[in-house]
Amino acid sequence: MRAFVFPGQGSQKVGMGKELAEASAAAREVFEEVNEALLQNLSRIMAEGPEDELTLTQNAQPAIMANSIAVQRVLEREFGVALAEHGACVAGHSLGEYSALCAVGAIDLANTARLLKLRGRSMQAAVPVGEGAMAALLGADIEQAKALAEAAAEGQVCEVANDNDPTQVVISGHREAIERAVAMVKEHGIKRGVPLPVSAPFHCSLMAPAAKRMAEALGETPLRALGLPVYANVTAAAVTDPDEERALLVEQVTGRVRWRESVLAMRADGVESFVELGGKVLGPMIGRIDREAQVTSLVTMGDLEAFAKEMA
Repeated sequence: MRAFVFPGQGSQKVGMGKELAEASAAAREVFEEVNEALLQNLSRIMAEGPEDELTLTQNAQPAIMANSIAVQRVLEREFGVALAEHGACVAGHSLGEYSALCAVGAIDLANTARLLKLRGRSMQAAVPVGEGAMAALLGADIEQAKALAEAAAEGQVCEVANDNDPTQVVISGHREAIERAVAMVKEHGIKRGVPLPVSAPFHCSLMAPAAKRMAEALGETPLRALGLPVYANVTAAAVTDPDEERALLVEQVTGRVRWRESVLAMRADGVESFVELGGKVLGPMIGRIDREAQVTSLVTMGDLEAFAKEMA
C-alpha cells in the first residue's frame, strides 16, 4: 500500500515550480488558476522571489499547495499516474492537509488557494507581531516536550504544536514562554531548542481568532466526496466524511499536528511506501519515524519520470 503526502510551511523556496512550469502545460495551468483565484501573480513570487515576500505566511501557504498540486497534475496528466489508482490514502503536514484534500478532489484548486491565503492572513492577524514565537526541540520526544512546555508556561501559553518525529517536537506560544523553554531544555534532557523564523505562533490556543475565521470560510466552501481517505493532523486517523473533515480543519488551526502518530497509523493500516509531492521535508521525518518505510520525493520532471516508470 502507498500513501501520498504533502509538505507544509518551511518547504517553500525561491524557484519552486519554475522547472515544472517551463516543461509542462499541466503545471502552468495550476499556477495560472491560483494566480487568478488570488488576484495576484503568486507564481512570479515563487519563481523569482524576493524570499521575504514568499516567506510571508499568506503567500507561503498557497504557494506550497500550488507547487504540490502542480506535481500531482503533471504526474496524472503527463505520466498517466493517478493518485486514486496508485495510492491507498493521503496526508499533509499542517497546510499540506489542504493540498491533500485538493489532490483527492474534495476542494477545488481555486477554493483551496483562497482558503490558504485567508488561513495565512488570519493566523498572522491573530497575534500581534513579536508577541508569539515557536521553537523546535531537537532530541526531544513528545513527553519531554509536554513537560518542558508546562514548566515554561508560567501562566502564559506554551504548547506542543507539532509532534514531527521521535527526535523533533515544535512548541508554540507567547514569546517570553518560548524563550524560557529554550533556556530550560537541558534540565529536561533535551539536546537543543532552536527558535524558528516564523511570523506567528501556529497550532496553539493563541490562534483561536484564526480558527473562528476559518470556521466561517470553511462553512461557505463546498467539500465534495474524498477520492481517498485523508489522515487528519489533529486525530492522526483516517477520515472519509467531508463534514467531519471540515470540522477537523477548523480544529487544526489551534490543535497539534500529530505527524509522527499519523505516519505510525498509516503504517499500522498497511502503508509500506510514502510519496511526497512537491518537497523533500516529510521524507526524512518519515524515515526517522519508521526506518522500514520506503520514501520517495517528487519535485522535478526527472523525479516524476522515474516514478512513472516504476509504476508502469
